[in-house]
Amino acid sequence: MHPHQFWKYAQEARRAHHCGGEAHAGDSGNPCGGGPFEGWRAGGRDHGHGDWGHGGGGLGVRRPLRFLAHKLDLRDDQVAELARILGELKTERAQAEVDDRRTVAAFADAVAPETFDEARAKEAGDLRVKSAENLRDAVTRALQKIHALLDEEQRKQLAYLIRTGILTL
Repeated sequence: MHPHQFWKYAQEARRAHHCGGEAHAGDSGNPCGGGPFEGWRAGGRDHGHGDWGHGGGGLGVRRPLRFLAHKLDLRDDQVAELARILGELKTERAQAEVDDRRTVAAFADAVAPETFDEARAKEAGDLRVKSAENLRDAVTRALQKIHALLDEEQRKQLAYLIRTGILTL
């Protein structure tokens, strides 16, 4: 773990201990407060109490479901279905992270012995390619389901968010 990541996790644990879920980042005298911009992300303020990383479905905002529900003006039934889709995508991204760690370990195993283990390195490379293909397919399936879920105006707004980089995949 990179030292900066450790610091962020430690800071989050300290906040959780002191805040009890009631305080908001930036409140005067609040142990949960940080700078004036702490906790701000695309789609609104989340008060800095969320997970560190890329958020729910791996989309490039901290709270993709809440952000999309607001930006696309989704109905309740659309929000429920989108939550299911993003949950599936989150699972696939987590599996890709596991595969990446396995790949790195396999590459390390290939270079560790006295002689280079070409078969082990090839196996690691194949795993990396297969994992990338699985993730590509999962993103494509998610986008297809989201497309079917949205009306024409919502699809245009989603395309705009993706095209401008406000939402990343």
